Amino acid sequence: MRLVMPGFVSHVRSVPALRVMLLLTAMVLYLSMGAKVFQAIEAPREKAREEKLEEVKNFFLQDHPCVSAEDLESLLDVVISASNRGVSGSRNVSGGPNWSFGQSLFFASTVVTTIGYGHVTPLSKPGKLFCIAYALLGIPLTLVLMSALVERLLLPATALLRALNSSLGHLYRPFTIRLVHLSFIVTMLLVFFLAIPAGIFAAIEPEWDYLDSFYYCFISLTTIGLGDYIPGDYPDQPYRPLYKVATTFYLLMGLTFLMLTLTVFYDIPQLNLSSVFSSMKLDEDPEKLRLSGSGLLPGYGIGGLVMRDDYNHHDQRRSVVHVRPHVDDSPSPEDTTPVHAKDMRVH
Repeated sequence: MRLVMPGFVSHVRSVPALRVMLLLTAMVLYLSMGAKVFQAIEAPREKAREEKLEEVKNFFLQDHPCVSAEDLESLLDVVISASNRGVSGSRNVSGGPNWSFGQSLFFASTVVTTIGYGHVTPLSKPGKLFCIAYALLGIPLTLVLMSALVERLLLPATALLRALNSSLGHLYRPFTIRLVHLSFIVTMLLVFFLAIPAGIFAAIEPEWDYLDSFYYCFISLTTIGLGDYIPGDYPDQPYRPLYKVATTFYLLMGLTFLMLTLTVFYDIPQLNLSSVFSSMKLDEDPEKLRLSGSGLLPGYGIGGLVMRDDYNHHDQRRSVVHVRPHVDDSPSPEDTTPVHAKDMRVH
């Protein structure tokens, strides 16, 4: 029977709470800092646009004295309300309908991927009810599909890790090799799903420059989905339905590769900061242990994004802090075992 001092137990339990409070404080400060920066950058631009709009309205009223200010405001209210619901008051016919098959497929993809641009929304009550039911089934289905795709993509990713391990293992430590592997995956994400698509969007969209296109790709793949830039909404856009379908597949592929990148990132113990704010190891909780091993690859949890705290029933936090170089730390060129499957020596 082990006796533990009550004061010691209270101290141990207070440490995770203190860390969580520090994390919350840091988050509040980060949000406040972001708010101040956005306010400083965007408020003058907003003020200038308001003044410009008021100037244009005054010129219009001067040129058309038969139109009262109240009538103009009423017209603007109707146009703005329609625009907020996805119906443009400017050349709407040439822009094409919002609910063609291509547009509807694009909308459905933004629902199930939780991007949710918000530029086009269901207008009828049956449409809203169907959107709720569609999302309830579609979002989990999309997560399962992406998890399955990530699991398949992990096979060539692990093969690449083995190749790096075999060629560089005698020169560098496992952590360095994992960083090289992660850098390669991140580079592929930046090049093939951000940089190149941004160039394509900049060439297709008449009013987008490269920064606008790169911004759209980033905002979409991170599922932020602000909705300020929407591909294919320019009037007289050629092949608009096909363009929308192609964008839908781009978003699905980009989100899948982003999940792969996050999986590789969280599989590096030294970069997984979640253990710092965890008050219990995963293998101490049978339910979490059961969920983390639900038929996926070793070391990956639900959706391939949740990493087990350790692979060999050691305290991961101790491994990160107290690991020292050893003659066996660097794998031999003949050893093709993935780095995350090796046991780290802790002294």
